Amino acid sequence: MAQPELKRELANRHVQLIAIGGTIGTGLFLGSGKAIQQAGPSIMITYLLVGIAVFFVMRALGELLLSKAGYQSFTDIAEDYLGPRAAFITGWTYWFCWIMTAMADVIAVGVYVQYWFDIPQWIPAVICLIILLGLNLLTVKNFGELEFWFALIKVITILALIGIGIILLIMGFNTDAGSVTITNLWKHGGVFPNGVTGFLFSFQMVVFAYVGVELVGVSAAETSNPEKNIPSAINKIPLRILFFYVGALFVLLCINPWTQLTASESPFVKTFSLVGIPLAAGIINFVVLTSAASACNSGMFSTSRILYNLSKNRQASPHFGKLNRNHVPGNSLFISTLVISAGALLSKLVPEQAFGIVTTISAICFIWVWGVVLICHIKYKKTRPELQAKSKFKAPFTPAVNYAVLTLFAGILIIMLIAAETRPALLFTPLWFVLLFILYSIGSRKG
Repeated sequence: MAQPELKRELANRHVQLIAIGGTIGTGLFLGSGKAIQQAGPSIMITYLLVGIAVFFVMRALGELLLSKAGYQSFTDIAEDYLGPRAAFITGWTYWFCWIMTAMADVIAVGVYVQYWFDIPQWIPAVICLIILLGLNLLTVKNFGELEFWFALIKVITILALIGIGIILLIMGFNTDAGSVTITNLWKHGGVFPNGVTGFLFSFQMVVFAYVGVELVGVSAAETSNPEKNIPSAINKIPLRILFFYVGALFVLLCINPWTQLTASESPFVKTFSLVGIPLAAGIINFVVLTSAASACNSGMFSTSRILYNLSKNRQASPHFGKLNRNHVPGNSLFISTLVISAGALLSKLVPEQAFGIVTTISAICFIWVWGVVLICHIKYKKTRPELQAKSKFKAPFTPAVNYAVLTLFAGILIIMLIAAETRPALLFTPLWFVLLFILYSIGSRKG
């Protein structure tokens, strides 16, 4: 009897909004406050540089995915070009960093709900996980629909912010923080008010802000027309980076001098409050709530699919490779959700440091995954020239740009090692890779 396979039920609108949802998340709505405090107005340059690097990673991933019909994710690519050990480490690392990210987001859901209801934060967190699990167990189309509407809310919010900001700039509007003017970008200590050090230390949170953009690659096996939808989604990433990140931050910093924004609150909440929109805090709290739920939803989707692929490649238990009657990897989805639910424990043990620890580990692991994609693309060009010649979606400026981006990623890791706040997580993360190396060695000896 033929084994059931993943269904290609994600339409173009789903893929496009998954891509948008991946480039607008908790890192922008919450983490940008901390990044602005570190870098000042130069944060726009940080977002632009990392965004350009991520775009080239995605172009490399897009070309690799479309070069062979059997690829279902970048773990398949890693096995093809770097061997089963690299695929094992990359696959489980991708699962791990999404688990860490989803833990942070589900904890955030509980915190946001407390804004309206005085209940323990673990209750809404668990309810959120149960609802998302139930919807994802039905069909992959449900995941696409959830992300479509979640991303739409984010897009509308940022569009409203940018539109209001432009109007206020033209009017020369005055808020409690002063005049809305473009000179706010440089008259409070310059573009680099905290020097080069502050600018460099902002890279960790900005890298975390971009995690999830590669979901276009994870969803490839369930995309109805990957040859059309994946290139379309990837090619629109630069415009989204300029508009949703750089554009939104430009407006924020024109309305609010960077000195008025703090790491402890969302700059979006602050901005809507300053311009006098009724119930602004409640509106934005709802938006960041849906953003956290969206990120958690993405985490559940990606971790379940990566476990499924690891199982199919005999690098995880065969139970994770089983699909339910709706062609969804139910066992993988359930175990991933169960692990994510343990995130509340971290917030109880180290409530002040939990978010920083999780985001740093997540950023480091994503740098590993993105780096593997770039290295695989370099080997693809060297060892499969016939496939590269036939490619209809060639990555530009390769392999030089691959080496340039890898150098940037190495530099960001060095910055994390220097910064006292990110150093503990950076020193801890190698233990994960050592564990995977040992587990693979044990498993390979057992066949």
